[in-house]
Amino acid sequence: MKHYLSLIKFSHTIFALPFALVGFFLASGPAGGSWSLRLLLLVVGCMVFARSAAMAFNRYLDRDIDAQNPRTRNREIPGGVISARAALAFVVLNALLFIGCTWFINPLCFALSPVALLVILGYSYTKRFTYLCHFILGLGLGLAPVGAYLAVMGHFHWIPVVYGFVVLSWVAGFDIIYALQDDDFDREQQLQSLPVRFGRTGALRLSVILHVISAVLILIAGWGVGQLYSEFGWLHWVAAAIFIGLLIYQHSLVTPTDLSRVNLAFFTTNGLASLTFGVLYILDVFI
Repeated sequence: MKHYLSLIKFSHTIFALPFALVGFFLASGPAGGSWSLRLLLLVVGCMVFARSAAMAFNRYLDRDIDAQNPRTRNREIPGGVISARAALAFVVLNALLFIGCTWFINPLCFALSPVALLVILGYSYTKRFTYLCHFILGLGLGLAPVGAYLAVMGHFHWIPVVYGFVVLSWVAGFDIIYALQDDDFDREQQLQSLPVRFGRTGALRLSVILHVISAVLILIAGWGVGQLYSEFGWLHWVAAAIFIGLLIYQHSLVTPTDLSRVNLAFFTTNGLASLTFGVLYILDVFI
């Protein structure tokens, strides 16, 4: 189990799970939907199973590439800890569990489950042919607040869609920073990324632009929730301020000539931003 949790970087679930809960509690609080512990567990199950399938498939598909990259050659599949066949079986199992959870939620979520899987599994192919791969990753995680809202309400609303775009631009921005570590290797292997396409300086500028967009959108979404739910209070704005502050902070950690703090910018800062926003948002709904 330890090896499989490492394979899928289970700790990275912290990026999207809080925003899935934002969508869930937006629906069950300000939007007036009804919910139960059973439904909450199904939504969390969808999130965990979908992400596990996506990460394991990415590791399966990239196993030969990872074996050649000094940074990734010790990952579970190229390192021989988990076989490629076992990893693929793990992907299938989690995809089926994801679809099974949507079956018990509502017909719309079940009908859309193959679309979600197409996006999150399809991402793994994208860096082979487009430098826009970061946006596909962002789209996959951005489905979390929209899907969680649909689980409760059974219909779309513009506010969770805006939160979806918050996640899309935020994730694409920090994935660009993460990809800086491999820009030389990616060029050698003819893989696509924004650092490969525009260089480190250009890629970091695009990352800043994306995070500015994410900051603006999170304020727009907060305004929308306030219009929908007059009792929505100050904790949301504190959460948004902390989220935006951490976006700014991570860009002080990385420069085109110094990538030594990429992991701090990528995991610690973004994990804290997502977790803090999610917790304070949910507290605001309940208070």
